[in-house]
Amino acid sequence: MFELGINGRRSLNCAGLNRRDFIRVGAVGACGLTLPSLLQAEARAGSAAKDVNVILIWLDGGPSHIDMFDPKPEAPVEIRGEFGAVETNVKGIRISDQLPLLAKQMDKFSILRITSPDSSHGTGNHYFLSGWKFTPAITYPSYGSVYAREKGFRNGMPPYAIVNGVGQYTGGGYLGAMNNPFNVGGDPNSDGFSVKDVTPPGGVNLDRVNRRRGVLDAIDQFQREGELAQRGVQAVDQFYSRAFDLVTSPVAKKAFDIKEEDAKLREKYGRNSFGQACLLSRRLIEAGTRFVHIQVGGWDTHTANFTTLKGSRLPELDKGYAALLEDLATRGLLSNTVVMCMGEFGRTPKVNSSAGRDHWGPASFATIGGGGIKTGIAVGETDAIAEYPANRPVKVEDMAATLWKALGINSDKMLESNDGRPVRIADGGNPIDEIL
Repeated sequence: MFELGINGRRSLNCAGLNRRDFIRVGAVGACGLTLPSLLQAEARAGSAAKDVNVILIWLDGGPSHIDMFDPKPEAPVEIRGEFGAVETNVKGIRISDQLPLLAKQMDKFSILRITSPDSSHGTGNHYFLSGWKFTPAITYPSYGSVYAREKGFRNGMPPYAIVNGVGQYTGGGYLGAMNNPFNVGGDPNSDGFSVKDVTPPGGVNLDRVNRRRGVLDAIDQFQREGELAQRGVQAVDQFYSRAFDLVTSPVAKKAFDIKEEDAKLREKYGRNSFGQACLLSRRLIEAGTRFVHIQVGGWDTHTANFTTLKGSRLPELDKGYAALLEDLATRGLLSNTVVMCMGEFGRTPKVNSSAGRDHWGPASFATIGGGGIKTGIAVGETDAIAEYPANRPVKVEDMAATLWKALGINSDKMLESNDGRPVRIADGGNPIDEIL
């Protein structure tokens, strides 16, 4: 969630606020707004070369590659575990038998067998979500933050949004908080789901919002007449204006009103938080959001790996992800929307004494399709027990370079950090030609 900035500062409480600042907080805070710093991204013109969207399904905790998209049914039981493999609708590619619906959608995505030197939470998140290895010297921005900065707003919608919870290293990093995602908040599966930054809270109607805005405008005008107008002050005025616009935007209200969807379609996605987050993501992309991050926890299966995966994680992922791909394709949106699924590492091939699998970076996966990506392909192969790459190892930097190329972004472009330092968008890497 974004903190409200006053005159370029963070304001964590009321101490030290002058009268103008106090009224500014009152006017905006009354609407539940924490948006203005995010809205600064709209001032930047993005590249018009391509207009591709992204939906990233983030499996937080480290999903088990061998139990999902790299099964080894011929391996010993202490390696292969309790699950088998099923043929997909693409000849020669098998995935876990716990993902039967995705097996029928294999022609809509490809599998990348990724290897990473990092088997830790946090630093692994940073690596996979930015394409840069973690260093304490600088926090690199997430893909969504860079894309939002480069492309800007469309149709008045936030360019980068996160649904179903907040994760580590999903923000703007050295680009600053203004490039953080808009946090949708709440449970989209709840009957009472609403977005507080778009809908005024109870007791505050739009007439009251407009009156508060009028008071703020009058004070701003008075200050302009008595002060030297600086670019920062003028910019803040514009960003607050867009914050108010978003509150009253019929496009935004419609996009977030998931209850408009047909009940049968909602059931097809799955009446759970993840399934409805996938459906809401499709609605946001349709309305104008460019990058949606879906946060999905519960994948750190050190104990009871098979019970956890079979009981909830895999059935929910299978249903929601498959429905999303099919729905996007039916609506003609998959051709310009990249859909990715991954986590921060894979898990150990050998099952531990607690019927779980532990952290394992050397072998993991990402799935990717849509937006012009070639599909129905498995890039790379692991050894007989899914422990290490056997051929064609894919690095995280290669995946990042592939994404930027698919989005039409020059990954060698230099961005400016918040301390004025130039930094490249990507840390090298080679685009994966097999899927481009």
